[in-house]
Amino acid sequence: MRRQYNLGALREEAMLADPIEQFTAWFRDAIAAGVLEANAMSLATADARGRPLVRTVLLKNYDARGFVFYTNLESRKARQLRDNPHASLLFPWLLLERQVVISGPVERLSAAETLKYFVTRPRDSQIAAWASKQSSPLSSRKVLELEWQALKRKFSAGEVPLPDFWGGFRVAPEEIEFWQGGPNRLHDRILYTRAASGAWSIGRLAP
Repeated sequence: MRRQYNLGALREEAMLADPIEQFTAWFRDAIAAGVLEANAMSLATADARGRPLVRTVLLKNYDARGFVFYTNLESRKARQLRDNPHASLLFPWLLLERQVVISGPVERLSAAETLKYFVTRPRDSQIAAWASKQSSPLSSRKVLELEWQALKRKFSAGEVPLPDFWGGFRVAPEEIEFWQGGPNRLHDRILYTRAASGAWSIGRLAP
């Protein structure tokens, strides 16, 4: 399979000085273009021995501090982030022939930040957070469904409490790369790198 990429080009002088603002512009483009789950991002982590694992999660918030997602704190991704608190994110907006790659250290969100998001989730999703012992062996789907139904009855009255084993993580970007497909595989790659001072520098990478 082979196709030419002809939808756009990246030039350093046209890039915004702040990569978070540049990300926002591209994120809005992806939503406007109808990209399915534009906030879906591949999350790459590694365990204490350096063995990598990648999966897709959903971006739930971002700002100058970083990019936020939520998960069960006993899941494989959470265990790996405890052992090796660094990660990389990939937004594959292939409909626009674009990708964004973000890398940096990871920090746990506070319980207050997690609760603020948790209460906005649909009630059934809140219950699902309680029902799933994420990444643990499961004998059948029926067991999961029965647990979810039992918890739905348990929490039938009042609010669903925040599980103490569920929380959020923030990837604080040290590098953000914007990739635009180009003809003849001469792709454009613009890399923002953050200095210790917090200032961002912009450079070009070979495709």
